[in-house]
Amino acid sequence: MFIDRHRSLFWYTPEEDKHCVSDDLLVETVLNYGTLDDFRELRTLMTPRRLAKVFFSAKGRKAGNYHPEIRNFFSLVLKPYA
Repeated sequence: MFIDRHRSLFWYTPEEDKHCVSDDLLVETVLNYGTLDDFRELRTLMTPRRLAKVFFSAKGRKAGNYHPEIRNFFSLVLKPYA
């Protein structure tokens, strides 16, 4: 499972909750703290269209959870799939 291979990104999530992580939290964590390779792997698991849907559906406070430079970069990368 993706989260098992990327445990260091989810260090703050209790072990019993690691397999119940929402798509919102998964995308936010990988985009903010993961590597480009982590993003590529996530993109193959979720499909670019699903990833874009999750990313662009973040409004208000959830959108503020993305670092500004991350929000800008991935807005450009994922725009064709929205």
